[in-house]
Amino acid sequence: MSSTELRRTALDAVHRSLGATMTDFAGWDMPLRYGSERDEHTAVRTRAGLFDLSHMGEITVTGPQAAALLDHALVGNIGGVKPGRARYTMICRADGGILDDLIVYRLADAEYMVVANASNAQVVLDALTERAAGFDVEVRDDRDAYALLAVQGPESPAIVKSLTDADLDGLRYYAGLPGTVAGVPALIARTGYTGEDGFELFVKPEHAVELWQALTGAGESAGLTPCGLSCRDTLRLEAGMPLYGHELTTGLTPFDAGLGRVVKFEKEGDFVGRAALTEAASRAEQNPPRVLVGLVAEGRRVPRAGYPVVAGGEVIGEVTSGAPSPTLGRPIAMAYVDAAHAAPGTPGVGVDIRGTHEPYEVVALPFYKRQK
Repeated sequence: MSSTELRRTALDAVHRSLGATMTDFAGWDMPLRYGSERDEHTAVRTRAGLFDLSHMGEITVTGPQAAALLDHALVGNIGGVKPGRARYTMICRADGGILDDLIVYRLADAEYMVVANASNAQVVLDALTERAAGFDVEVRDDRDAYALLAVQGPESPAIVKSLTDADLDGLRYYAGLPGTVAGVPALIARTGYTGEDGFELFVKPEHAVELWQALTGAGESAGLTPCGLSCRDTLRLEAGMPLYGHELTTGLTPFDAGLGRVVKFEKEGDFVGRAALTEAASRAEQNPPRVLVGLVAEGRRVPRAGYPVVAGGEVIGEVTSGAPSPTLGRPIAMAYVDAAHAAPGTPGVGVDIRGTHEPYEVVALPFYKRQK
């Protein structure tokens, strides 16, 4: 296999049969959209969408010291996660810079699954392997052991429930349980990246097509729609969820990103980045870093990552993500801005779009919150 050849998921033939527009995403050939991005986005907000997320990076950590390793390697208190639960956390460099944001599932007392972003999976695997030295653990690259399908949206519980005996009603947000869906063995997790209720189903690659087809059949009457990466991005943007490489980078600590809450200094023992993050926390208290805010356009021009945010003729920040919002009907963006201009409603804020200062309203994140 040449280094330039894209990896294909187990659902590749399905995507092509549905007429998907494919794109290179982190070395994977992934569906960008099947038809209209707006229609796919709206389906997830109002009914349900079906995603192939098999490009995500699964890493299994097992052994008597699995919890101890993860507490050392990551910034969160992973030993405190009960079996069957999941936690959002980060892995940082020794200097506090964010290597990736992660979800860690505790599958059993001495077994965890770390799910990394596709673009960082190798970096995370290498870091965990290196940090495991001296611990009685096995760090295993399980990227080829799983396909990942996600059903997201208000109709998703009814659709998945029709195909499983698992207790979905008792499954809380950020929890996972083993079960079968349409006869396929799966880890059923109540997680997602859309701002909606939904499930992520980890299965063996050889079962992916069968499960996709079963979900498609079960969801037909509810308006379940196949969805690509493009609407996944607008959905997460409306929900104010950070994307690695945009809102999170090695140049930022969790405190710079406004996510200092994921760093658990109270856990026992040292962890990679503790000293640098202690300093970053203290610095953030004394001299607030730029704040991640929402921006809503008054006009129609769409801001893109890297565009300067301006006020009074001065650059006060930078756009990290921007797109038209199907839900709000206007362009929106997330941006890091100076603390002095971060309050919702701050007057005189704009985005420099190719030399024109377009007016924007500063709003609190998220732009969209589902009704419980």
